Amino acid sequence: MQLIMNKITTIMAAACILLAACKEKKATQDIIVSRQEVPGPQAPISMQEYCQRTDIEWQGTAYCVEIMRTPVDTMPMVKDETGQQFVDNRISLTIMRRDSTIFFQRTFTKRSFNSYLDEDYRRNGILEAMIFEEADDRQLEFAVSIAHPQSEDEFIPLEMKITADGGIAIKRDNDIDINGNDDDDDDD
Repeated sequence: MQLIMNKITTIMAAACILLAACKEKKATQDIIVSRQEVPGPQAPISMQEYCQRTDIEWQGTAYCVEIMRTPVDTMPMVKDETGQQFVDNRISLTIMRRDSTIFFQRTFTKRSFNSYLDEDYRRNGILEAMIFEEADDRQLEFAVSIAHPQSEDEFIPLEMKITADGGIAIKRDNDIDINGNDDDDDDD
């Protein structure tokens, strides 16, 4: 009987050891926080170069209007609120007659339009675009925009006109319609 008692005691001791080993661990209240790195500014961002050529008839003569935008990393850069730098642009406008003689040629930068900009756009805007709009009897009309980089709806629209004698008139375009409709009272 003693032998049976020893076996039972041994079996019970082994069972207690197994139960203790299988005992569930206490749940902890530790909070694990993972740090997520916020990416810093990248290398300066540039817009793509573009060149637009438009053949027009103006005052009985054929002309080619060429607008070329070029990012220029030697000009002062613009920073957004995150510190990201953006390269400003230079836009060259050339108006040639059919015989390739030049009627008008000039290169514009944001500084060319400084008197039409507020301090925010002088400091934080770039010369984004110039687009030929129309030719009438007296002048050629262009739309110009100075914009906050990578923003579709934060810009100052300007209207630039080149007269038949090569003069330039610039003003803010307060009649711009962002849906593409021209609100001028002209009957085209």
